[in-house]
Amino acid sequence: MFQTFKEWFWLERFWLPPTIKWSDLEDHDGLVFAKPSHLYMTIPYAFLLLIIRHLFEKFVALPLAKTFGIKNTVRKIIPNTVLEKFFKHSTRQPSQTDIYGLAKKCNLTERQIERWFRSRRNQERPCRIKKFQEACWRFAFYLMITVAGIAFLYDKPWVYDLWEVWNGYPKQPLLPSQYWYYILEMSFYWSLLFSIGTDVKRKDFLAHVIHHLAAISLMSFSWCSNYIRSGTLVMVVHDVADIWLESAKMFSYAGWKQTCNILFFIFSAIFFVSRLIIFPFWILYCTLILPLHYLEPFFSYIFLNLQLMVLQVLHLYWGYYILKMLKRSIFMKNIQDVRSDDEDEYEEEEEEEEEEEATKGKEIDCLKNGLGADRHLIPNGQHGC
Repeated sequence: MFQTFKEWFWLERFWLPPTIKWSDLEDHDGLVFAKPSHLYMTIPYAFLLLIIRHLFEKFVALPLAKTFGIKNTVRKIIPNTVLEKFFKHSTRQPSQTDIYGLAKKCNLTERQIERWFRSRRNQERPCRIKKFQEACWRFAFYLMITVAGIAFLYDKPWVYDLWEVWNGYPKQPLLPSQYWYYILEMSFYWSLLFSIGTDVKRKDFLAHVIHHLAAISLMSFSWCSNYIRSGTLVMVVHDVADIWLESAKMFSYAGWKQTCNILFFIFSAIFFVSRLIIFPFWILYCTLILPLHYLEPFFSYIFLNLQLMVLQVLHLYWGYYILKMLKRSIFMKNIQDVRSDDEDEYEEEEEEEEEEEATKGKEIDCLKNGLGADRHLIPNGQHGC
């Protein structure tokens, strides 16, 4: 049964143009072509990247975060057995009715109950230093793979796509640089998919899962079908913008707002040029429109372009968020990742509340010491508490 499925899965009419056979893509006369078996190594390499990432975040990103002054702060809350039991066994976000009942049961105000649950949720949220470590790792990889990709590929002949081979173009051998470029990219996306459950969860979690699966599927399919040039161009277009995004995040977590804003504007410009202009009007045009001049549509042609169009939809989705952040930056003078977890807003509110309560506490202490309305009578010029 397995052999039957294997033979059906690799039918030439699914993968290749009508006049091309698998035998035409076998290694011969010094020419080496991409093989599906090459992709098996991406899984162990993905786990190797996870190990490298752990070491990088511990010995590089963490010291760098401390250099930037990012602290691993843990918010403390007043222990409460009743509220803790409700938090663990009922719900992390109680309704207004639950809050009212818990307030009566614990002899607290409803606002105190709300703040306790907000603080308790924040205890389990990833801290700013973890976000910095993740962004630092992605920045380092994107920078490395982009520089390596440009260095390896810009002055070398690329493997011609199958529709060009079908039209009579000469075949080119697979280069070692192309092999490693593909393998490392695929391994990296596998590692992101494996770690997505433990990474910082954001509002576009589902979009990230779809993106990683689409990227892996696209790279695998383009490799097996020998669409090496198309796959390489897609990877370069994506990586060149992500470098600036991750660097902007790093400086945002470090509190360097001006630097963050500059880097984000650079990222936005590169994103819109690379993914909303170059990707659809150059890459999609070359893979979707040009082949129709030479051949009839076949399965791999349709499937490849469907995946590219899924990526383009994701580009439009993220472009919408980027425009929202740009609008916030221009009109509110502040860039905040609108994809961030909802609790970030609560943390800011909580900090403001704590500052307000601290101020009120000082005023109460002053009043208790008889230094309220008559503070101007304090000797030695001491006009504060």
